[in-house]
Amino acid sequence: MNVGKLTRAEDLRRQLADDIVRGTLPPGSALDETEIAQRFKVSRTPVREALRQLAASGLVESRAHRGAVVAQPSAQRLAGMFEAMAELEALCAGFAAERMPPIERQALQATHEEARLVSQAGDPDRFHEVNERFHNAIYAGAQNDYIAEMTLATRVRVQPFRRAQFRNLGRLAKSHAEHDRIVLAILRGDRNGAAAAMRAHIDLARDEYELYAVSV
Repeated sequence: MNVGKLTRAEDLRRQLADDIVRGTLPPGSALDETEIAQRFKVSRTPVREALRQLAASGLVESRAHRGAVVAQPSAQRLAGMFEAMAELEALCAGFAAERMPPIERQALQATHEEARLVSQAGDPDRFHEVNERFHNAIYAGAQNDYIAEMTLATRVRVQPFRRAQFRNLGRLAKSHAEHDRIVLAILRGDRNGAAAAMRAHIDLARDEYELYAVSV
């Protein structure tokens, strides 16, 4: 799994996704590769990759011979993405409860504690980074590379919406409390409990995104 430093394309995707989700780039806005490359001082290669990834999330529509424009995923499409995300992450959490080695359980607890401190500081961008490491640890703890890869690939598509909901008032503390239930179940070796807690966590993230979307 890619859990290291962001590539230029990933960083660009994140910045463009933030602009789209916040409404800075409204639906229908043209996304010219040359202009974006000049704005972010990068080559067109990471721009093309970023736009491809955003298209997979439903935030960009690529049109043959006409360039790319900002799109907006349908409510049905978005619900389906979150539903798939919830089931895949629940599967990882359940397996992690049974299979995660002791040293990885300790690392998970350390990341969870780091997230607590960040949530108290009220930094949504930093919390998002720690949150990704928290979920990555659970994917790895499932001890099934194929499922971990599928889960990570799905998360890339859902990421712009999961990232946005951290800006809701009080969301960081709520998210950390949801993580707490997941961690406790994993440490108990409770497969069903861990899966249920993770599924509920992703469902609540979807609800929080919907609240965010109507506020911008």
